Amino acid sequence: MAAESVGLFYMLSEAGPIVKFIMLLLLFFSITSWAIIFIKIRYIRKAFKDSADFTDIFWQCRNLADAFSKAKALRSSPLARIFIAAYMEMARSDGKETKKTSMRKTEGTYLQSIGSINRSLKRTMNVENRRLVQLVPFLATAGNTAPFIGLFGTVWGIMDTFQGIGLSGSASLAVVAPGISEALVATAAGLAVAIPAVIAYNFFNDRIRVLDSEMQSFSSDVLNIMERDIQKQMEE
Repeated sequence: MAAESVGLFYMLSEAGPIVKFIMLLLLFFSITSWAIIFIKIRYIRKAFKDSADFTDIFWQCRNLADAFSKAKALRSSPLARIFIAAYMEMARSDGKETKKTSMRKTEGTYLQSIGSINRSLKRTMNVENRRLVQLVPFLATAGNTAPFIGLFGTVWGIMDTFQGIGLSGSASLAVVAPGISEALVATAAGLAVAIPAVIAYNFFNDRIRVLDSEMQSFSSDVLNIMERDIQKQMEE
């Protein structure tokens, strides 16, 4: 193992400037990709856990005000943040109506309140989706480009090797093998960067789709509950 490590570092140290630059670029892609993977795994895992907890709490609460107080303790949940935004919009609409008139709400004001809540739900869902997918596209970029970057390093290294053969006038294996080995390291490095990046990208996309589906379903439930709550206020 030590001999292999020494051989690898020796090949990199003896590589040309272009291949060294390619390897540094791939190192940047690798470090950044793994940092994103660890950050998003933690973030999405927390989002799933808090969303499951909030869903259980929400359906156990007797009224929306109680659910709102519980939601503020689960800020890592996209569902909780969606509900907080919708509840605050409903409270804001009720406050405006109270200031305007003390009379019972009309059909027009009812539709206006529901429309405001619906827009707030959609706006918050868009924000949550952007937050979930943040940094993830970089993994797709790394997965798509790293193999080609590595291949470019390999092609350049092989070209450099053949140029050296032409200058030395010798095509023996001892002359060709080191240069080819150095060049192939770039391709291997590109694949080493791309494979985990693509796997992580597909995994995160799947998790984000599940959360998006849960947000869509929960938003519909919240809107229906708030519609019934506003209707009760109109009938009182």
